[in-house]
Amino acid sequence: MTADVVSGVLMSSSLLRIATRKSALALWQAEHVASLLRAAHPGLRVELVPLTTRGDEILDKPLATIGGKGLFLKELEVAMLEGRAELAVHSLKDVPAELEPGFTLPAILPRADAADAFVSNHYADVTALPLGARVGTSSLRRQAQLRGVRPDLELLDLRGNVGTRLQKLDAGHYDAIILACAGLERLGLHDRIRSRMSAPNWLPAPGQAAIAIEARADQTDVLDALAVLDDAETRLAVTAERAMNQALGGSCTVPVGAWCTVTERGLHLRGMVGDVSSGRLLLAEATSSNREAVELGKDVAQALFAQGAAGLLGH
Repeated sequence: MTADVVSGVLMSSSLLRIATRKSALALWQAEHVASLLRAAHPGLRVELVPLTTRGDEILDKPLATIGGKGLFLKELEVAMLEGRAELAVHSLKDVPAELEPGFTLPAILPRADAADAFVSNHYADVTALPLGARVGTSSLRRQAQLRGVRPDLELLDLRGNVGTRLQKLDAGHYDAIILACAGLERLGLHDRIRSRMSAPNWLPAPGQAAIAIEARADQTDVLDALAVLDDAETRLAVTAERAMNQALGGSCTVPVGAWCTVTERGLHLRGMVGDVSSGRLLLAEATSSNREAVELGKDVAQALFAQGAAGLLGH
């Protein structure tokens, strides 16, 4: 794309190719980014490059046992390294706290509803579930928080895209399932949300509901073209959440939740480390008046370690 950039202005012959997973939600997010880029750079051509990742192929095992959420990124990063795509679009909660060398996140879009969704055909919320009800989720963070409020529930694995998970619920395999509100809303499935599970009492995954754009760090013209989509307030919030997660050594193999709010007075971060077996939840929070997001994340992580988080994290 370098030859098509003059003084940082994209010319009409420029082309950006977006590497994306093939699920309906991933394609929606990639097309959303494509439309924003076309609007920001009139005349820019944007194409999607749908790919299948290892995380999409292995559906019979929990993510925690097969390598974590980074499995959704590898093939997309290879496409960028091989010159088959200039950028990739991800759900930020699926992006590891530390990127592979040579990659960066030049843009994070404004965050959508970060709450989790309680989805059921027969019950209004978690408290309405009968004793021993079957709830589907593969997220250890969700499992730990469910165990904390309803230790009697039978927590069952649930993998696959949003449509597949809803089909399994409708087929009667579960009494309820937990999904992300943002994903359901982006797919026009808002009516499937029976109740929202939100902060401060229920914490989302670090970066949940934010769409991230990944690109090669050495392609400065591409980075310049993408920077216009970056939302400063969302970046501040998710930077604090991801810094906390990184300081904890967190991944999808441990139950970690985080929620940062941005106000005129600064940043406020609430973090959680849980135990799936017992439902024990460690909570800590802190405020940064100078908006030092990374330091705030580290401070909350240290407060959680002081409560014994290392034992729950397996450190």
